[in-house]
This record gives sequence, C-alpha cells and structure tokens, in this order.
Amino acid sequence: MNAYSFSVILSILISFLVTLSLGKVVIPFLHKLKYGQTILEIGPSWHKNKQGTPTMGGIMFIIGITLATVICVPMYYYLSSISGLKVTETPLMMTKIFAGLGMAIACGLTGMIDDFVKVKQKQNAGLTPKQKLILQFGITFAYFLILGVVNTATGGESLTKVHLPFFGVIEFGFFYWIIFSVIIVGIINAANLTDGVDGLSASVALFIGIFYMFLANFMGMFGMSIEAAALTGGCLGFLFWNFHPAKVFMGDTGSLFLGAMACALGIGTGLHVPMIILAFVYILEMFSVILQVAYFKFTHGKRLFKMSPIHHHFEMCGWSETKICAVFSLTTIFLGIISILLVVYNI
Repeated sequence: MNAYSFSVILSILISFLVTLSLGKVVIPFLHKLKYGQTILEIGPSWHKNKQGTPTMGGIMFIIGITLATVICVPMYYYLSSISGLKVTETPLMMTKIFAGLGMAIACGLTGMIDDFVKVKQKQNAGLTPKQKLILQFGITFAYFLILGVVNTATGGESLTKVHLPFFGVIEFGFFYWIIFSVIIVGIINAANLTDGVDGLSASVALFIGIFYMFLANFMGMFGMSIEAAALTGGCLGFLFWNFHPAKVFMGDTGSLFLGAMACALGIGTGLHVPMIILAFVYILEMFSVILQVAYFKFTHGKRLFKMSPIHHHFEMCGWSETKICAVFSLTTIFLGIISILLVVYNI
C-alpha cells in the first residue's frame, strides 16, 4: 500500500471512528444540557414528535474531520518523503487545504452561536439573517485574502481564472472575488436549508466528499483528496446517529460547516463549475424557497410548492424521509458522474 492510499484510508477511518465515538458522549451531554430542537408549527405536523431531539450535533463530525485532516495530510507528505518519492506541495496548496478547513470551522462556529441562541430562547430563530450574512461574508473574504496573500508572496499564477465547460479558461479578475464570495455564501446557506429531513444533509455531503476525493486524486492534488476523505468519513459516522429516526440533529453548527467544506474543496481544487454542479441539491433547496416566496407574493397567497424547502414538498406528497434521502443522494451521484466526465475529458 502506497503513502497516498494509506493516508486516505486512515483519514476516513479517523474521521468516521471519532465522529461515531463522540456520539456516545455528545448526545447524552446535549440531552443533559436540554439543547433540544424546537419544531415550528408551520412545519409538517409529524415532525412534532422530533421536538426536543438534541441539536448542535455537527460538532461531532467537525472534530472528526479536523483531526483526520491535520493528522493525515502532513502524514502523507512525510511518508512520501521517507519512501523516496519526490512529492512536494506548494505553499498555496497547503494553504488552500488548511485555510479551507479554517473557513469551514469558522462557519461552524457561526452556526453554533445561532444554535445556542435558538436553544436559550426556546424558539427556532437565532441570529438574524443580516448578522449571519455579515459573519459569513467576513469569513469568506478572510479566506480569499489569505489565499491571495500567500499566492502573491510565492509568485503563483492568477487565482481568478475559471475554467468554464465548452468556453475554456476565463479570467474574471477583480469580479472573481465578488462573484465567488456570493456563490460560497449562497451554497453555505443552501446547505443549511437542506438540513430538514433526518440524514439528508449528511447523505448529500457524504457523496460530495467521495466525488471530490476522486477528482482531487485525478488532478494530482493528493492532500486535497485526503481532506475530502475526512469529510466522507465524518458524514458516514454522523449518519449512524442522524439517519431516520435521528437521535441527534447537526444544527446550523453542522450544516454551515458542511456547506463551507464543499466550497473549500471546490475552490481548492479549482473546480468552480463542478463545485456548483455537486452542490445542486443545496442550490435546488435554496431556489425552492426563493420561488415559493416570490410566487406567494405575486399571486397574492398562492403556493408553488406544498411547502418549502422542496424536501418538505416531497414529504407532503407522501415521500418518506428515507426515500427523500435516497433520491437526493442519487441525484448527487448522477451529478458527480457528470463532474468527473467534465474533468477527465477536460470539456
């Protein structure tokens, strides 16, 4: 077994086992603190039996993914060096790996504050949308600033070039920072909207991690692939506790972290369009809410969907939570295959 294969497997195992094991400690602790989820009256009536299920469980996979990344990425380069392999990683790539992880952790902390306020106030409203957006844009700008400073200091190539399928490489210049800051914050919040059915957000993120693991490996970005492996293991470990019927919810703590991780891997690998494709389920959830609100206003009270985000629409149509997870996961797998074809054939 070579250094890369060993590091990927170890990354998955550490993240999986840490997340799985923490459930035995964190869930009872959250119960003791009475950090239970408040279920809104406007939601599906059958969700009321979930009232009081512990939230903020996302901290479990945040710890698992972080430990796996900080252990296994450096380990890969060390094992490669002592094996005689000439594997070097640019300072920029290492920055992308760990600054991306830092961005995700910062978003997770933002979510944790939001969850804490919700729990203390015993309602499903924490930070205001304005407060969350200010924090998220601040975190995203800091992430891009770090990448820009390191890239300038090391004399790297332009970070603002984007490969668009069928059009080739386009230089976005200054507008890159604005456009992709908005996209990142959008995906982060869209991931938060996806967390409304047992196992859904973690299932989608699991397959996002798997596809980034293969895409980064194909591109020779082995450290980034190991980080994606950590995401995969963490989501798998969390699903043991979160799959229907959920024993714990990830809360905004987990969903904002997962959305940021998906973006960090997309920006880090330079796969901007595949990043958007892989996040399609998140984006669909977000636009279902936007469309629902717009349609409601323009038609003076009519609804486009039975309920939004769209996973609740399918629930109201009679789909089980397990079926929704399966269909949305299969959708992500299909889109992941499209992403791989775009990259492999350099379309």
